[in-house]
Amino acid sequence: MNISDVEMKYLKLLSKSYGTIEAAAAEIINLTAIQNLPKGTEHFLSDIHGEYESFLHILRNASGVIKLKIDETFRELSAADRKSLATLIYYPEEKLEQVRATEEDMPEFYRRSLHRLIRLLEVVTVKYTRSYVRKQIPQEYAYIIEELLYGSSTSAEDRMLYKENIIDSIIDLEVAEDFIESMCDLISRISVYHLHILGDIFDRGPGGDIVLEALMNHHSVDIQWGNHDILWMGAAAGNQACIANVIRICTRYDNLHTLEVGYGISLRPLVMFALNTYHDDSCPNFKAVASLEDALYATDLESLAKISKAIAVMQFKVEGQLIEQHPYYEMDALRLLHCVDYDNYTVTIDGKTYPMNNRFFPTIDPDDPYRLTDEEEAVMNRLRSAFLESEVLQSHVRFLFSKGSLYKKYNGNLLFHGCMPLEKNGEFSSIRTSDGVMKGKEWFDYAEQLVRIGYFGSPTDKNKKRGIDFFWYLWCGYKSPLFGKKKITTFERLFVEDPETWVEEKNPYYKLVDDVSVVERILEEFGLDKDTGHIINGHMPVKEGTNPVRAGGKAFVIDGGLAKAYRKTTGIAGYSLIYNSYGFILAAHEPFDSKLKAVAEETDILSTQVAKEEVSRRMLNKHTDTGKALQEQVDGLMRLLEAYRRGIIKPDGA
Repeated sequence: MNISDVEMKYLKLLSKSYGTIEAAAAEIINLTAIQNLPKGTEHFLSDIHGEYESFLHILRNASGVIKLKIDETFRELSAADRKSLATLIYYPEEKLEQVRATEEDMPEFYRRSLHRLIRLLEVVTVKYTRSYVRKQIPQEYAYIIEELLYGSSTSAEDRMLYKENIIDSIIDLEVAEDFIESMCDLISRISVYHLHILGDIFDRGPGGDIVLEALMNHHSVDIQWGNHDILWMGAAAGNQACIANVIRICTRYDNLHTLEVGYGISLRPLVMFALNTYHDDSCPNFKAVASLEDALYATDLESLAKISKAIAVMQFKVEGQLIEQHPYYEMDALRLLHCVDYDNYTVTIDGKTYPMNNRFFPTIDPDDPYRLTDEEEAVMNRLRSAFLESEVLQSHVRFLFSKGSLYKKYNGNLLFHGCMPLEKNGEFSSIRTSDGVMKGKEWFDYAEQLVRIGYFGSPTDKNKKRGIDFFWYLWCGYKSPLFGKKKITTFERLFVEDPETWVEEKNPYYKLVDDVSVVERILEEFGLDKDTGHIINGHMPVKEGTNPVRAGGKAFVIDGGLAKAYRKTTGIAGYSLIYNSYGFILAAHEPFDSKLKAVAEETDILSTQVAKEEVSRRMLNKHTDTGKALQEQVDGLMRLLEAYRRGIIKPDGA
């Protein structure tokens, strides 16, 4: 047995944890057993856009997996009873409160519910080791739940009696409701082994901060940043263009609650400036996308419009400054303030002149249109400080960095939010940067490294400012892998009535993703098997009647319109992709009304299977990335075992 010095150091370190032949052999047996269990269920969600109630419900029902398990396990129950059990699992606290108001025999309800929950837990934990299940169980009830699941009696009759005695004790000690809540939470938690979020947690809907809190408490999650996420991350890093965009979008969707309550960011300086500066402007094209029922008074929406215009004008100014500072961005098409004729109120775009729908620009100097006025600069500085000083926002952004990335390779699949920038012929686009030309995977890696430097880099690092500025490029840049369009037409939509100026030409990726050879080339670029791998991404809402399964099943585009703003386009309320040991299942969701209605009427999100891809053999842990890591551990332990037996390393106590 030849052992290098490096391997000897490794084996000696390993021997500190497994100090005997018996300990090493036992761990090899344990790891081998885990490798031969079915792979855990992966759950993919994309483009949540702050719709926290729908998102939280989908987490609780595991995209319909729990309801399916209930229907399979309790065929003897009526549909109403199965529905009631599902509601109890999704919302145990609220359901128990409802039951208390009508149920005459609560002890019997507790007993019946506990038996059903134990039975269901046995079903959903069958693919996991006791060790894994133990880690998921709430600490205060760990021993009791383990006993109910596995028991220690020798006969079936004794085991049943043993369970009944435990259940009687739970009820007699008046902890049944707390225990039921813990069991329900465990079932929801353990039904999905790993959660993938493919970007766009923020904007449109009212609770991006609430979604992030839920993700921070999730047991196993990764995130592929979306362009809306990178926008908020850039704002948290102090990028003024990102800050302006964040606020404009929040005013556009009447969603200041996230900023002011969720993150404690005061908009008072901006509000005072906007109401004073645009007092005489009705700002017609800046009205919020909200109904009067959502606002306290009609004047709320009028005020929001003025705030929206004020921040939009500042946005176009600071964006123009960024574009001028970074010619490599190739985004001159977005610098339009100097293309405005302020005498006739027209704007020239791509050589064609259009009338503008607004004539009130008191803060723009036609001779220097991108310069902030002193008041605007003061407002932007105050807003920047507020974003930098928000402890909750900064903690959420640090979480996005720790669990997130521009792309992820997981179990042979490639996950990203937007697109691989491509030319029309299917070749990877070349992107000019100050560090040279990038394309393909190299471009993704470079972009991620640069924004990490922007957020975490030392103030003395010359690349820190470049990194901070680059957040904005990733939000809406021509060849950003998160944006995927030739230009963003915010200015045109706000100031020009002609819809031909609103068109945002998509990157060729969104057509070429139907080409099997292109998808296979992208997979190979990231070092994945082109025959077995898949691309999974979101970003572009799948239009009603369009197939979300592309390239003959090698790519899934799973933005199905979870955000209300996109439902007219998609005709549904989101997709979920499930990848279990049998293959992929893609489900389309109907709109979710509210948690209140879900409890009161026992409604669930209606999910319809729209695609299914089965594997030729059931996937076990040994076929996954986790299995590969386990095999490396087994290989190391096998070497340690051999070293013990040959006397090269002495077992403890020898």
